[in-house]
Amino acid sequence: PKTDIVFLKVHKSASSTVMNILFRFGETHNLTFAFPRGGGFQLYYPYHFLARFVQGFSPRSPRRFNILCHHMRFLQPEVQKVVPSSAVYFSILRNPVQLMESSFVYYKAASAFSRVRSLEEFLSQPYRYYNPASGDRQYARNLITFDFGFNPDGDASPERVQLMLKAIEASFDFVLISEYFDESMVLLKELLCWDLDSVVSFPLNTRDSSTRSTLPDWAVEKLKAWNRLDWEIYTHFNRTFWERIDRAMGRERLRREVRALRARQAELARACLQGPGSVGPKDIKDSSLRPLQYGRARILGYNLKQGLDRELERACRRLVTPELQYSSLLYKKQFPPPPP
Repeated sequence: PKTDIVFLKVHKSASSTVMNILFRFGETHNLTFAFPRGGGFQLYYPYHFLARFVQGFSPRSPRRFNILCHHMRFLQPEVQKVVPSSAVYFSILRNPVQLMESSFVYYKAASAFSRVRSLEEFLSQPYRYYNPASGDRQYARNLITFDFGFNPDGDASPERVQLMLKAIEASFDFVLISEYFDESMVLLKELLCWDLDSVVSFPLNTRDSSTRSTLPDWAVEKLKAWNRLDWEIYTHFNRTFWERIDRAMGRERLRREVRALRARQAELARACLQGPGSVGPKDIKDSSLRPLQYGRARILGYNLKQGLDRELERACRRLVTPELQYSSLLYKKQFPPPPP
């Protein structure tokens, strides 16, 4: 199994669920994580990543870490200073239409969104509200482009788009697609030589459906034009995703493996969870399993069954532990505080 990994955690793209998979794998195999300095949760985002943002990195005695997976703005020469040269690089993308709808709800306080009542209002006159000089502009335009390290306000000429796609392909071994999450996990398992249980997950950091909205057709078209660079990246990697599946395993084997993955997830849900699945934040009984509530979103979580045996309880708890709590737990394990 591959143990040296760089995961570019693109915002609002099922990336918290992927991060949980990496946290569990790293913990099980006693791997080291490139944590943000001081135990924070982002690598000084939205600045471009620098090696010195990582806890325990020193240019004088550069230390290599197995897994880099916290939010960052990608800059490969700096990333290469903190991970082994053998590291596998991957990311996950989400359709920019749903991505921006989610971003609007989650980052409603961002400068571009704070003065509008709806995403449609923003899209009808984006330049009235959007300031390319603001420090949080990325949440309102070409968020994928920004996270990959490029200029979200750059021109979308075919030449520039091609250069951007070639640069991403040169840096990343593969890119997954969140709309095909189970298929993506099967491909991840295949390319990292992991076993099935390593890629099983329950969806984390998901919103309750009451805060989701469907955009009218005119707004969808405006959104695609406004996020043209993101749209180009997404459509390109959606296509290459299926090409990669055809090369790596073929559709028939993919279907079999997806069935096996879903069956295992259902089995674990029956073993671990109270009730049919995720619940609203007020209904989560164990406060240590309550995800951070942010913006206008209602982030769902889980209740574990009572009376599980110790080993099963631990495995179940890891599956449903929200990102911030899990990150803090692993940070304390890797950098134990000095005894009093």
